[in-house]
Formats: sequence, C-alpha cells, structure tokens
Amino acid sequence: MSREKVVLFGASGTMGYEALKELWRRRGEYDIVLLLRPSAKNKSLLRPYEEEAGIESIPGKGLVEAGGLRIVWGDATDYADVEEAVRGADWVLDAMAFISPQADYYPEMARSVNTGATKNIVRAIEAQQGGAEHIRLVYTGTVAETGDRLQSIHWGRVGDPLKPSIFDYYAVTKIAGERAVLESNIRHWASLRMTFIMPADYQEFTDLSDPIMFHQPIDSFMENITARDAGYGLVRCLDVPDDSDFWRRAYNMGGGPSMRCTAYEYMNKSFQLNGLCGIESCAERQWFALRNFHMQYYEDSHVLNEYLHYWRDTLDSYWKELGDSMPEDMRTMASACTTSPETQRSVEQMTYNLLKSMSENHRNGTVYWYKNRCDQRITAFFKDYETYESIPDWGVDMPQMDPEPEWHRLDHGYDESKGKLDLADLQDAAGFRGGECLSGTWDGDLYSTLEWECAFGHEFTGKPYTILKAGHWCPECVPPPWNYDEEARRSPFFAQVWYPNHDRDESNFYAEDCIQDISCADQDSWQ
Repeated sequence: MSREKVVLFGASGTMGYEALKELWRRRGEYDIVLLLRPSAKNKSLLRPYEEEAGIESIPGKGLVEAGGLRIVWGDATDYADVEEAVRGADWVLDAMAFISPQADYYPEMARSVNTGATKNIVRAIEAQQGGAEHIRLVYTGTVAETGDRLQSIHWGRVGDPLKPSIFDYYAVTKIAGERAVLESNIRHWASLRMTFIMPADYQEFTDLSDPIMFHQPIDSFMENITARDAGYGLVRCLDVPDDSDFWRRAYNMGGGPSMRCTAYEYMNKSFQLNGLCGIESCAERQWFALRNFHMQYYEDSHVLNEYLHYWRDTLDSYWKELGDSMPEDMRTMASACTTSPETQRSVEQMTYNLLKSMSENHRNGTVYWYKNRCDQRITAFFKDYETYESIPDWGVDMPQMDPEPEWHRLDHGYDESKGKLDLADLQDAAGFRGGECLSGTWDGDLYSTLEWECAFGHEFTGKPYTILKAGHWCPECVPPPWNYDEEARRSPFFAQVWYPNHDRDESNFYAEDCIQDISCADQDSWQ
C-alpha cells in the first residue's frame, strides 16, 4: 500500500522549517514533497535532508527525488511548478508567506506570493482528478487580517471584521489568499490565522530589527506562539480524520494563556535578555505609534488547540530557549551589563543611538514621518501632528495595561446561538454590514454561493461561511485604497473595530499607491 503524500509550501520560513522538521520525524509514514526557490540559502538549508534521503544535489531549478523526499526547485508564483508539486498529493500544507516588513517594501512580490501563489495551489488541487474531493489543504492566514485591536476590543474571535491596517499590504494580500481558499471547491480545507511567530534562535530574533517595531503601540495585547509550536500544530493537521468538523473552518492560532503579554512587556523582556534595563532605557515613548498595527488576545484560540493539541511552550520556556541560543560573545556582553552599571549604561546608549537613527532616518520610521511631514502616515498611526507632539514621556499617563482593561465581544450581526441559520439571518448580517443579501432563496448550506451587495453598491458572490463565520465581506472594498472612515459610517459591523480609537469626525482616504512611499526602503542608508 502506497504511503500518503504531503506537500509542504514555505519549508524555508520560520514556521515552515519547524513543520519540515516535524514532518521529517514522520517520514516513515508519509512521502514528503517540497517546493522551494533554488536560492543559495535554501539549497544550503535542505542539503542535510537531501543527503539523508540519498538525493544528489543539482544547481538551479529542477526536480530531485529519492528516499521518500521530492523537491521541486522552482517558484510557487509559477503555476507549472505548483502543479508539478501537487500532482498525486493527499495533503497540502501551505506555510508560505512573504511577510512584513519586506512585504511593505516590495508589495508586488507580496501580491505574487501571498495571493497569486495561493491561487495557484487552489487551482492545481482542483485540476487534479478528484483533487477537490480528496486533497486536504491547510492554509496559514495571519492575525494581521484583523488589524489593530486595542482597548476595549483587544480580545478577538474568528468572524470579527477583517480590517488590514492602513499601509499593511501583507495583510491585504493574505486576506485575498484566504478568500481564494474559502471560496474554492475544495472539500477539506482549513485556515489557521497565525499570530506573531517568535523564533527561538537568537540570530533569527535579532534579524527582525526594523523600524516596523515602532509601528506597534505599547499597549497592544499579544497572544504569541513559538515557531516550534506553530510548525508542530500545522503538521498535527495530518491526524485529523476526513469526517471531523475541523474541516472547512477558519481558526485563530495563538499560543494560549501562557503566551499572552502586552507589547510593552514583550519589548522590555527583549532588551532585558541582553542585560539591559528595558525599553525605557533605550527608546523614547514618542517613537511608538498609537494605533494602526495588529495583535490581540484570542478568545477562541483554545478551539484549534482542542483539535491539534499544540500548546506546549510558555513565555518563560521561550525566553529561556532564546537565551540559551545566544552566541558566546553576546552572552558575555549581557553578563557584563548585568554586573557593571557603567557597561550597561554604555550599551544602552549605543542601542538608543541606533534606534534613534532608525526611527528618524529610515523611510519606515515614525520620527522620519513626523520630521518629513508624511501626512498620511501620521494620520494613520497617530491621528495628527498635535497628537504625536502631545505623547508624554515614559511613566506619565501610561495606558492601562495591568490590570487588563475591560473589553466587550463584538456583534456579528445575527443570532449566533441558533443551531441552524435561515435566510433572515443572512439578511440581518448583510444589513448590519450596511448591505444586502441579494439571493432570494437559500438551502441552508453555509458553503452555497450566494449574491450580496455592500454599502457602496458593489455586487459580489460569497459563501455564507466566508461572510458570517470568517469575517470577509465585499472583495472590492478590501484595501487598497483604504476608505475606513466612510466605511465605518455605513457599516455598524465595521464601526465596532474603528471607533474605539478613531474619532467620528475623521475623514481620511488612502489611495491605492500610498504604499509606494516606502518602496525598497530596506535598501536605503539610514545609519
């Protein structure tokens, strides 16, 4: 009897590589197929696996196979390569993503990978004989789909409005990719909306350094996950039977109660790991945005864990593992900082100078926006220049973070307690979104395609699950452009996630090309 074939996309990423390691532990049960770009980094990363499988490496693109491992050296944005990888598959695990901040600097690449390549996967599965019925697809979405969820809506659940933050092209492209999966003909799919994935390797951790760190409000509430648990959870999907109600649902994938903290706490711990006092000794409070990023606590992350049982790590175990991976020279410096106040102050000053330069001189830096009068960046992240200027110093009028502020659950626009919905429920939900359900009849199947109209008069099709249960709405209104102030005026559903930190008299519009102001900014010299 032939073994089932598992195709993994994104095996060279932070989460994807952990999934590969977990799959490798199961290689006696499955044949493994990978599609990877033939970069020098990827070739080096996969060389030990090729050697163990008995594969002779090849330069550039091509197909290699031996010992239960098959590698398609190609590109997921090329349909032919995807079709080659998916041929004969039983499972497709999609951990692929072109993430921020690179997605912000190269938006066209983000669109090609996060949307185009995902559509290639869906198309390739549906093109296989019986593929839509047989092949199981697990997609990885992102917490960025729901944008910022500050007090008093800092707890979220699947079905809440999707609200990619202004300028967040990564979130936009992942929403489009997820919709392609949800609206497909595939019988067995799941979307795992990943929270912030924390790498446990110190070098990977430090590689995250970018002015995007200043986009995160200090009072954001985060439910993180380690890369190890994320990859493990993805592979655990292989244990879910076909008749489980797990399938055809979207989930929030966070690390659970033991992985929750505020952004302020997370940043403090990051600096303390290196022997420094914390964020206040290395940065100005005014450098951090007041809104327009993402992260939240998950009210429903336990649902996915009940299927996959992937909650293993805690914040304490994570920080210990990260510290254990520090290079010897960094460990020595951290130790010197904790034992010598003079050394600590010196390193803190060097760190302060570096971060100050990053925030002031990088096109993606918050202080750069203020000094160079980047009006739309300021309105998106701070409201206006006056609000930016009025941000006090550390310790003065700090936002409530401990104890946790009160919160309220969002209304999804229909009676969620009902065991079976009817057409009136769909009409209520559409009306709550400022639109209509145009279909005059419905068979009660959440996966039947119906017709809808949004508050702006756009007509579109969508499945009730996609709309009511997963939070999607009009695909034409999904940014760019961002017209959220007007959308909130027309949609009570969306207003719930907009007015907690926006004034009702704001009236901003961010055109489709607004993201181009930081195009290729990672190539700039800012130090």
